[in-house]
Amino acid sequence: MATSSKMLYMDPTPKKREDFEDILDERRHSSDLRYAMRCYTPVVYRGLTTCIPSALKSAVLKSEHVQYVIHKLSKETGESSEIIQEEAAEILDEMGHNLHMSVIRFFVFTLSKIFKKLFSKVCVNEEGIQRLHQAVQDYPVVLLPSHRSYIDFLMLSYILYAYDLPLPVIAAGMDFMGMKMVGEMLRMAGAFFIRRTFGGNKLYWAVFSEYVKTVLRNGYAPLEFFVEGTRSRTCKSLTPKLGLLNIVIEPFLKGEVFDVFLVPISISYERILEESLYAHELLGVPKPKESTSGLLKARMILSEHFGSIHVFFGQPISLRTLAAGRVNRIQYNLVPRHIPQKSGDDVHHFVNEVAHKVLLFQLENMVFSPWTLIATVLLQSLPSIELSVLTEKVLWLKRLVQSFGGFVDWPDNCPADKVIASSLAIHHTTAKTCNGYVTLPVQHKDCGINEEYIFRYAVHVLMCASYRNHLLNLFVRPALVLFAMESTKSHKKEEIYNYFVFLRDLFSDEFIFPAGTAIKDFEEGCFLLGKCEAVEMLQQDIFFTDNGSSITLFLTAMFQPFLEGYLTYCNYLTLEASEPFTEKQFITGVRQFTFQLLLTGYLKFYEVLSSDMQKNAMAALVRQGSLHKLKMSNGITYQVDREAVSRTADMLGSKVPVRKHFVPRL
Repeated sequence: MATSSKMLYMDPTPKKREDFEDILDERRHSSDLRYAMRCYTPVVYRGLTTCIPSALKSAVLKSEHVQYVIHKLSKETGESSEIIQEEAAEILDEMGHNLHMSVIRFFVFTLSKIFKKLFSKVCVNEEGIQRLHQAVQDYPVVLLPSHRSYIDFLMLSYILYAYDLPLPVIAAGMDFMGMKMVGEMLRMAGAFFIRRTFGGNKLYWAVFSEYVKTVLRNGYAPLEFFVEGTRSRTCKSLTPKLGLLNIVIEPFLKGEVFDVFLVPISISYERILEESLYAHELLGVPKPKESTSGLLKARMILSEHFGSIHVFFGQPISLRTLAAGRVNRIQYNLVPRHIPQKSGDDVHHFVNEVAHKVLLFQLENMVFSPWTLIATVLLQSLPSIELSVLTEKVLWLKRLVQSFGGFVDWPDNCPADKVIASSLAIHHTTAKTCNGYVTLPVQHKDCGINEEYIFRYAVHVLMCASYRNHLLNLFVRPALVLFAMESTKSHKKEEIYNYFVFLRDLFSDEFIFPAGTAIKDFEEGCFLLGKCEAVEMLQQDIFFTDNGSSITLFLTAMFQPFLEGYLTYCNYLTLEASEPFTEKQFITGVRQFTFQLLLTGYLKFYEVLSSDMQKNAMAALVRQGSLHKLKMSNGITYQVDREAVSRTADMLGSKVPVRKHFVPRL
């Protein structure tokens, strides 16, 4: 390990930040009706005219792939091809979009009114728009936005209309079809609806995949979907779902298109519309079913203010460039293109790598609001913090975030106390100021602390945590290095790296760590800590510095809830879990266990009640072999290897050394 970290890791900060334009500014000074009815002339792919929905459905039904699957199913089931063909047509009718310009104009008019009411600004990076203008003319384009709110896909279509870009065909869940009128209007705005699970339905998969590939191959419209698959209730990026990305990549691998451009899009909210709903869902309150009546009831949010939104269109990623030297495409030339074939391991690894790369680009271009910094400081200072101290710590954190390469949307020439007061006013339902102190707006009852109080307090903690989570990817690598240094009580780089790898593997469902990048992640963490002088690095050793104590305390406190959470779950499994159990039984049991620890004061981190953290911990323990996943006739159950769970708990508690890993030259 003769090479120093600084030689291996490049400084992330020297990067020009692109300028943003507020697209609502013009809307506040001109007619919304005239804007909605204006001449809309989008640039198109190689001069093609837009394909009408009925022609698209016909092309899908007549495709060699769908016809092959129909005839194969007919032979397997004995059912006539005509009946299966009718079933395929019904699937398409249920699924397909039905874009109507009149509905688009209605949405543009309505959303202009709503967005001006809800948001102070909707800021878009114009350089990204210019890049997208060029990309949609050259190759098929796939838009891959982050997903934190239902507003995401509406906002994106609204922005594309504003800049005369073609409106996308959007993958949407069947949940929206339960909304009378609204579901059909979304269909006419470009949404196509897919079932959450296909089971073993070969016909559905064939129709769905061919529908997506036909749109992509012919460049009829940009395709839009969320790599994470669903909204993130915690505002952390979720482990990517690879199904749609596999379908998108296949036409390129088979040589049906020369290239495909993937466009990562980062949508940053100052305040998320669903913040309270998400917190309640994470605490076990069932998600409300999507319905028109529910949408009408939600109109009360129009009286609230949600600050600004920043939408960053990233650099289009060439699939051809990414695949060069990574994937052997010859295998796809050995059989006719319309015959389904299983992808090799190299393709699976490639798709997974692309998905993680997209998520990292999304995270890299997120914009942090002042509230993100305030929530982070407040969570480390509960139950309250003096407003002047909060201001001082927020300014310190702002400098740290910027030194690590993060972009903070901080108003120019505005005193810090006014910035913080404005942010607290926007988030008045999450935090309040009382007698010069900032705290959560939860009142103690005369009867003292009970489960009801803990639940209400946890709602506000999780709401705060969702904004703190915006910063996690920026800080996770240096934080894990610090935890490794503290846990091993060693200054030897190799021993610190081994413990870093243990934590990185354990938390790989919590944070975005691409496969095969452990050394790079470790070097990044070391570099950033060295840059802010929290540690001193030699060729073989890493030491804490006296000057870095504040940064060390901040970063370890920021990630402590995750360590305490996983340790709590391990203790529950070794002490109280009865076997076998389902995921639902685990979450119910560990939630009650956690409630008792909070009531007695043995635990102080309310984030441990989050079902998201509980499910991620289960996945990690299954991956480590501490939990055994069993497929039974009545569903999936789990059995505990208590000895393995105890070892994990001991490692988290630093009671035993972590086993040695093979360490290449760092």
